[in-house]
Amino acid sequence: MKNPILTLLFSIFSLMAFPQNHTLPLWNGTPPLQTNMDLKEEVVSEGIIRIGNVQVPTIEVYLPAKQISTGKAVVIFPGGGYGILAYDWEGTDFAKWLNAQGIAGIVVKYRLPISKSLTDPKEVPLMDAQRAIRLVRQNAVAWNIDPAKVGIMGFSAGGHLASTLSTQYNHEINRPKDAIDALSARPDFSVLVYPVITFQDDAVHGGSRKNLIGENASQELKDRFSGQMNVNTETPPTFLVHAQDDKGVPIENTILYYQALHKNGVKASLHIYPSGGHGFAFGLGKGAVEGWREVLLAWMNDL
Repeated sequence: MKNPILTLLFSIFSLMAFPQNHTLPLWNGTPPLQTNMDLKEEVVSEGIIRIGNVQVPTIEVYLPAKQISTGKAVVIFPGGGYGILAYDWEGTDFAKWLNAQGIAGIVVKYRLPISKSLTDPKEVPLMDAQRAIRLVRQNAVAWNIDPAKVGIMGFSAGGHLASTLSTQYNHEINRPKDAIDALSARPDFSVLVYPVITFQDDAVHGGSRKNLIGENASQELKDRFSGQMNVNTETPPTFLVHAQDDKGVPIENTILYYQALHKNGVKASLHIYPSGGHGFAFGLGKGAVEGWREVLLAWMNDL
Protein backbone atom coordinates (compact mmCIF):
# COMPACT_ATOMS: atom_id res chain seq x y z
CA MET A 1 0.00 0.00 0.00
CA LYS A 2 1.27 3.45 -0.83
CA ASN A 3 2.28 5.71 2.04
CA PRO A 4 -0.37 8.53 2.05
CA ILE A 5 2.09 11.00 3.59
CA LEU A 6 4.68 10.37 0.86
CA THR A 7 1.96 10.67 -1.78
CA LEU A 8 0.87 14.03 -0.35
CA LEU A 9 4.46 15.32 -0.24
CA PHE A 10 5.06 14.22 -3.82
CA SER A 11 1.92 16.06 -4.96
CA ILE A 12 3.00 19.24 -3.17
CA PHE A 13 6.50 19.16 -4.68
CA SER A 14 5.06 18.49 -8.14
CA LEU A 15 2.86 21.58 -7.88
CA MET A 16 5.81 23.65 -6.67
CA ALA A 17 7.90 22.57 -9.65
CA PHE A 18 5.10 23.05 -12.18
CA PRO A 19 2.80 25.83 -10.91
CA GLN A 20 -0.67 25.79 -12.44
CA ASN A 21 -1.21 29.54 -12.18
CA HIS A 22 1.42 32.28 -12.04
CA THR A 23 2.16 35.76 -13.34
CA LEU A 24 5.23 37.00 -15.20
CA PRO A 25 6.17 40.54 -16.28
CA LEU A 26 6.53 40.98 -20.02
CA TRP A 27 9.63 43.12 -19.72
CA ASN A 28 12.60 43.45 -17.38
CA GLY A 29 12.63 46.90 -15.78
CA THR A 30 10.83 49.82 -17.43
CA PRO A 31 9.09 48.53 -20.60
CA PRO A 32 10.07 49.95 -24.01
CA LEU A 33 8.41 53.21 -25.10
CA GLN A 34 7.57 54.09 -21.51
CA THR A 35 8.89 56.66 -19.09
CA ASN A 36 8.82 55.92 -15.38
CA MET A 37 6.27 58.44 -14.11
CA ASP A 38 5.15 56.44 -11.06
CA LEU A 39 1.59 56.32 -12.39
CA LYS A 40 -0.76 53.88 -10.67
CA GLU A 41 -2.71 51.08 -12.25
CA GLU A 42 -6.47 51.37 -11.80
CA VAL A 43 -8.55 48.33 -10.84
CA VAL A 44 -12.32 48.51 -10.48
CA SER A 45 -14.34 45.43 -9.51
CA GLU A 46 -18.06 45.99 -10.04
CA GLY A 47 -19.35 42.69 -11.39
CA ILE A 48 -16.49 42.70 -13.91
CA ILE A 49 -12.86 43.39 -13.05
CA ARG A 50 -11.80 46.39 -15.14
CA ILE A 51 -8.12 47.33 -15.25
CA GLY A 52 -6.92 50.69 -16.53
CA ASN A 53 -3.66 52.63 -16.84
CA VAL A 54 -1.52 49.49 -17.00
CA GLN A 55 2.09 50.34 -16.16
CA VAL A 56 3.58 46.87 -15.66
CA PRO A 57 2.32 44.59 -18.44
CA THR A 58 2.17 40.90 -17.55
CA ILE A 59 1.04 37.48 -18.61
CA GLU A 60 -1.03 35.44 -16.18
CA VAL A 61 -0.43 31.79 -16.99
CA TYR A 62 -3.05 29.09 -16.38
CA LEU A 63 -1.85 25.55 -17.09
CA PRO A 64 -3.98 22.41 -17.33
CA ALA A 65 -3.11 19.26 -15.46
CA LYS A 66 -0.45 17.31 -17.34
CA GLN A 67 -2.73 14.30 -17.57
CA ILE A 68 -5.17 16.13 -19.87
CA SER A 69 -2.80 18.59 -21.58
CA THR A 70 -3.14 18.78 -25.37
CA GLY A 71 0.02 20.85 -25.80
CA LYS A 72 -2.04 23.74 -27.16
CA ALA A 73 -1.91 27.25 -25.71
CA VAL A 74 -4.09 30.31 -26.25
CA VAL A 75 -2.79 33.80 -25.50
CA ILE A 76 -5.79 35.95 -24.54
CA PHE A 77 -6.29 39.69 -25.10
CA PRO A 78 -9.25 41.10 -23.15
CA GLY A 79 -11.23 43.94 -24.71
CA GLY A 80 -12.15 47.36 -23.45
CA GLY A 81 -11.81 49.83 -26.32
CA TYR A 82 -8.08 50.35 -25.65
CA GLY A 83 -9.21 52.28 -22.57
CA ILE A 84 -9.57 49.48 -19.99
CA LEU A 85 -9.28 45.68 -19.89
CA ALA A 86 -12.30 43.52 -19.05
CA TYR A 87 -9.81 41.31 -17.31
CA ASP A 88 -11.90 38.44 -15.94
CA TRP A 89 -14.94 38.59 -18.26
CA GLU A 90 -12.80 38.31 -21.40
CA GLY A 91 -9.60 37.01 -19.83
CA THR A 92 -9.12 34.83 -16.79
CA ASP A 93 -12.59 33.24 -17.03
CA PHE A 94 -11.64 31.95 -20.47
CA ALA A 95 -8.19 30.81 -19.35
CA LYS A 96 -9.81 28.65 -16.68
CA TRP A 97 -12.32 27.26 -19.17
CA LEU A 98 -9.52 26.42 -21.62
CA ASN A 99 -7.68 24.58 -18.84
CA ALA A 100 -10.66 22.27 -18.45
CA GLN A 101 -10.23 21.40 -22.14
CA GLY A 102 -6.53 20.57 -21.65
CA ILE A 103 -5.40 23.89 -23.17
CA ALA A 104 -3.08 26.42 -21.53
CA GLY A 105 -4.63 29.89 -21.19
CA ILE A 106 -2.35 32.92 -20.94
CA VAL A 107 -4.02 36.27 -20.19
CA VAL A 108 -2.16 39.38 -21.31
CA LYS A 109 -2.42 42.55 -19.26
CA TYR A 110 -1.21 44.81 -22.03
CA ARG A 111 -0.51 48.53 -21.81
CA LEU A 112 -3.23 50.87 -23.00
CA PRO A 113 -2.43 53.71 -25.41
CA ILE A 114 -4.22 56.36 -23.34
CA SER A 115 -1.57 56.16 -20.61
CA LYS A 116 0.46 59.36 -20.20
CA SER A 117 3.63 57.38 -19.48
CA LEU A 118 3.94 56.12 -23.07
CA THR A 119 6.19 57.82 -25.62
CA ASP A 120 4.65 56.27 -28.77
CA PRO A 121 1.27 54.92 -27.63
CA LYS A 122 0.07 53.44 -30.94
CA GLU A 123 3.00 50.99 -31.04
CA VAL A 124 2.75 49.72 -27.47
CA PRO A 125 -0.17 47.21 -27.52
CA LEU A 126 1.28 45.33 -30.52
CA MET A 127 4.73 45.33 -28.92
CA ASP A 128 3.30 43.82 -25.73
CA ALA A 129 1.34 41.25 -27.76
CA GLN A 130 4.46 40.17 -29.66
CA ARG A 131 6.37 39.86 -26.41
CA ALA A 132 3.63 37.76 -24.83
CA ILE A 133 3.61 35.11 -27.55
CA ARG A 134 7.42 35.01 -27.58
CA LEU A 135 7.49 34.49 -23.80
CA VAL A 136 5.11 31.56 -24.16
CA ARG A 137 7.38 29.96 -26.73
CA GLN A 138 10.44 30.60 -24.56
CA ASN A 139 8.76 28.72 -21.70
CA ALA A 140 7.08 26.08 -23.83
CA VAL A 141 9.05 23.11 -22.49
CA ALA A 142 8.60 24.10 -18.84
CA TRP A 143 4.87 24.69 -19.36
CA ASN A 144 4.28 21.49 -21.38
CA ILE A 145 3.29 23.52 -24.47
CA ASP A 146 4.02 22.70 -28.10
CA PRO A 147 5.60 25.91 -29.51
CA ALA A 148 3.95 25.13 -32.86
CA LYS A 149 0.47 25.16 -31.26
CA VAL A 150 0.36 28.65 -29.74
CA GLY A 151 -2.74 30.57 -30.78
CA ILE A 152 -4.36 33.83 -29.74
CA MET A 153 -7.84 34.95 -28.73
CA GLY A 154 -9.06 38.54 -28.65
CA PHE A 155 -12.32 40.18 -27.71
CA SER A 156 -13.59 43.49 -29.16
CA ALA A 157 -10.57 45.87 -29.06
CA GLY A 158 -8.57 42.86 -27.88
CA GLY A 159 -9.73 41.28 -31.15
CA HIS A 160 -8.30 44.27 -32.98
CA LEU A 161 -5.00 43.70 -31.22
CA ALA A 162 -5.15 39.98 -32.07
CA SER A 163 -5.85 40.73 -35.74
CA THR A 164 -3.01 43.27 -35.76
CA LEU A 165 -0.67 40.66 -34.31
CA SER A 166 -1.91 38.13 -36.89
CA THR A 167 -1.06 40.47 -39.77
CA GLN A 168 1.89 42.46 -38.34
CA TYR A 169 3.72 39.90 -36.19
CA ASN A 170 7.00 40.88 -37.88
CA HIS A 171 6.55 44.62 -37.34
CA GLU A 172 9.50 46.05 -35.42
CA ILE A 173 10.55 49.43 -34.13
CA ASN A 174 13.95 50.65 -33.02
CA ARG A 175 14.47 49.48 -29.43
CA PRO A 176 16.92 47.38 -27.41
CA LYS A 177 16.58 43.66 -28.18
CA ASP A 178 17.24 40.51 -26.19
CA ALA A 179 17.32 36.77 -26.85
CA ILE A 180 13.53 36.46 -26.63
CA ASP A 181 13.18 38.70 -29.69
CA ALA A 182 14.72 35.95 -31.82
CA LEU A 183 11.60 33.81 -31.31
CA SER A 184 8.67 34.01 -33.69
CA ALA A 185 5.70 36.21 -32.74
CA ARG A 186 3.44 34.65 -35.39
CA PRO A 187 0.37 32.98 -33.88
CA ASP A 188 -0.40 29.47 -35.11
CA PHE A 189 -4.12 30.27 -35.10
CA SER A 190 -6.36 33.16 -34.17
CA VAL A 191 -9.77 33.41 -32.47
CA LEU A 192 -11.53 36.75 -32.89
CA VAL A 193 -14.63 37.36 -30.79
CA TYR A 194 -16.84 40.35 -31.82
CA PRO A 195 -13.59 42.00 -32.94
CA VAL A 196 -12.83 45.55 -33.91
CA ILE A 197 -11.11 45.17 -37.30
CA THR A 198 -11.39 48.24 -39.46
CA PHE A 199 -10.41 51.84 -38.76
CA GLN A 200 -12.12 53.02 -41.96
CA ASP A 201 -15.11 55.30 -41.40
CA ASP A 202 -17.92 53.04 -42.66
CA ALA A 203 -17.78 50.43 -39.88
CA VAL A 204 -15.32 51.86 -37.37
CA HIS A 205 -15.58 51.55 -33.61
CA GLY A 206 -14.76 55.16 -32.93
CA GLY A 207 -13.59 54.75 -29.35
CA SER A 208 -10.96 52.14 -30.19
CA ARG A 209 -9.62 54.18 -33.10
CA LYS A 210 -9.49 57.39 -31.07
CA ASN A 211 -7.68 55.71 -28.16
CA LEU A 212 -5.10 53.96 -30.35
CA ILE A 213 -4.25 56.45 -33.10
CA GLY A 214 -6.12 59.66 -32.17
CA GLU A 215 -9.03 61.60 -33.62
CA ASN A 216 -7.09 63.18 -36.49
CA ALA A 217 -5.03 60.21 -37.63
CA SER A 218 -3.66 60.11 -41.16
CA GLN A 219 -5.15 57.80 -43.77
CA GLU A 220 -1.88 55.89 -43.70
CA LEU A 221 -2.39 55.04 -40.01
CA LYS A 222 -6.05 54.15 -40.56
CA ASP A 223 -4.95 51.73 -43.28
CA ARG A 224 -2.16 50.24 -41.21
CA PHE A 225 -4.51 49.46 -38.32
CA SER A 226 -7.36 48.13 -40.49
CA GLY A 227 -6.81 44.40 -40.25
CA GLN A 228 -8.63 43.50 -43.47
CA MET A 229 -6.14 45.59 -45.46
CA ASN A 230 -3.12 43.70 -44.12
CA VAL A 231 -4.11 40.06 -44.52
CA ASN A 232 -1.86 37.94 -46.72
CA THR A 233 -1.23 34.27 -47.38
CA GLU A 234 0.85 33.97 -44.19
CA THR A 235 -1.95 35.19 -41.90
CA PRO A 236 -2.82 32.35 -39.48
CA PRO A 237 -6.04 30.30 -39.69
CA THR A 238 -8.83 32.22 -38.00
CA PHE A 239 -12.10 31.56 -36.17
CA LEU A 240 -14.52 34.50 -36.10
CA VAL A 241 -17.70 34.92 -34.05
CA HIS A 242 -20.07 37.91 -33.86
CA ALA A 243 -23.72 38.72 -33.12
CA GLN A 244 -25.87 40.32 -35.79
CA ASP A 245 -27.46 42.67 -33.24
CA ASP A 246 -24.10 43.98 -31.97
CA LYS A 247 -24.67 47.73 -31.43
CA GLY A 248 -21.10 48.37 -30.28
CA VAL A 249 -18.96 46.87 -33.05
CA PRO A 250 -20.78 46.36 -36.37
CA ILE A 251 -20.66 42.84 -37.83
CA GLU A 252 -19.08 44.36 -40.94
CA ASN A 253 -15.78 44.25 -39.03
CA THR A 254 -15.85 40.47 -38.85
CA ILE A 255 -17.20 40.09 -42.41
CA LEU A 256 -14.46 42.31 -43.88
CA TYR A 257 -11.76 40.27 -42.18
CA TYR A 258 -13.30 36.97 -43.27
CA GLN A 259 -13.50 38.18 -46.88
CA ALA A 260 -9.82 39.16 -46.79
CA LEU A 261 -8.85 35.78 -45.36
CA HIS A 262 -10.89 33.95 -48.00
CA LYS A 263 -9.40 36.05 -50.80
CA ASN A 264 -5.90 35.12 -49.63
CA GLY A 265 -6.63 31.43 -49.27
CA VAL A 266 -6.36 31.44 -45.47
CA LYS A 267 -8.48 28.83 -43.69
CA ALA A 268 -11.23 30.62 -41.78
CA SER A 269 -14.43 29.76 -39.93
CA LEU A 270 -17.13 32.45 -39.72
CA HIS A 271 -20.01 32.32 -37.22
CA ILE A 272 -22.64 35.04 -37.00
CA TYR A 273 -25.50 34.59 -34.54
CA PRO A 274 -28.76 36.54 -34.81
CA SER A 275 -28.58 37.82 -31.23
CA GLY A 276 -26.16 38.19 -28.37
CA GLY A 277 -25.29 41.88 -28.51
CA HIS A 278 -21.79 43.10 -27.82
CA GLY A 279 -19.56 41.68 -25.11
CA PHE A 280 -21.45 38.40 -24.69
CA ALA A 281 -18.26 36.49 -23.64
CA PHE A 282 -19.46 32.96 -22.79
CA GLY A 283 -22.89 33.88 -24.14
CA LEU A 284 -24.68 32.36 -21.15
CA GLY A 285 -28.42 32.99 -21.32
CA LYS A 286 -28.06 34.65 -24.73
CA GLY A 287 -29.67 31.90 -26.82
CA ALA A 288 -27.90 30.07 -29.64
CA VAL A 289 -24.68 32.07 -29.22
CA GLU A 290 -24.19 30.22 -25.94
CA GLY A 291 -22.92 27.26 -27.96
CA TRP A 292 -20.11 29.09 -29.75
CA ARG A 293 -17.38 27.65 -27.53
CA GLU A 294 -18.22 24.07 -28.48
CA VAL A 295 -18.00 25.06 -32.15
CA LEU A 296 -14.63 26.66 -31.42
CA LEU A 297 -13.30 23.51 -29.75
CA ALA A 298 -14.31 21.41 -32.75
CA TRP A 299 -12.49 23.87 -35.04
CA MET A 300 -9.36 23.82 -32.88
CA ASN A 301 -9.33 20.03 -32.84
CA ASP A 302 -9.51 20.03 -36.63
CA LEU A 303 -6.53 22.37 -37.12
